[in-house]
Amino acid sequence: MYTWMMMNLQNSNSWIMTLMIEFHDFIMMIMLMILFMIFYIIMIYMLTIMLMEMFYMVNLLKLFDSNSYNNFNIISHSIFKYFMFNWSNINTFNTIKILGNQWYWSYEYSDFNEINFDSFMLKDFKKIDLFRLLDVDNRLILPYNYFIRSLVSSNDVIHSWLSSLGFKIDANPGRLNQFIMMINR
Repeated sequence: MYTWMMMNLQNSNSWIMTLMIEFHDFIMMIMLMILFMIFYIIMIYMLTIMLMEMFYMVNLLKLFDSNSYNNFNIISHSIFKYFMFNWSNINTFNTIKILGNQWYWSYEYSDFNEINFDSFMLKDFKKIDLFRLLDVDNRLILPYNYFIRSLVSSNDVIHSWLSSLGFKIDANPGRLNQFIMMINR
């Protein structure tokens, strides 16, 4: 759960969010390597201006070669096709309808005899075990290690729902957004 003065990502509750955190860490490592390499090149450039200009002109010509541009296009298109995997044919355990209202959320389990309830934010911030602006009176209980289909909509304004699962789902009025999730803890 995200707490006060926390400077990293939220704790992951799904395998997608876990992969996103690992991807973030991997990209940060690559960026640090690039940063160190740039500092190293700047240091060499400051020491030997003549050699660095010659090195830069040779690599500048190699950078815009047509083969590297075509390879970049092929790799980016294959990554795009990989992420366009069809998730609509997955058998889900149950379906949950989530409706965002101005000050609360309404939940409905449609597979279990129409169980529905409202979830309001708690107003007692003085307790030490509560998370400020994150705890509610009726929590949504979801099974883990099962695929769950969620239908998200809103009655009045745009709401954002449950980013710790790695999804950015907006509850828009008059629009029903669907996504499939699997919680791993």
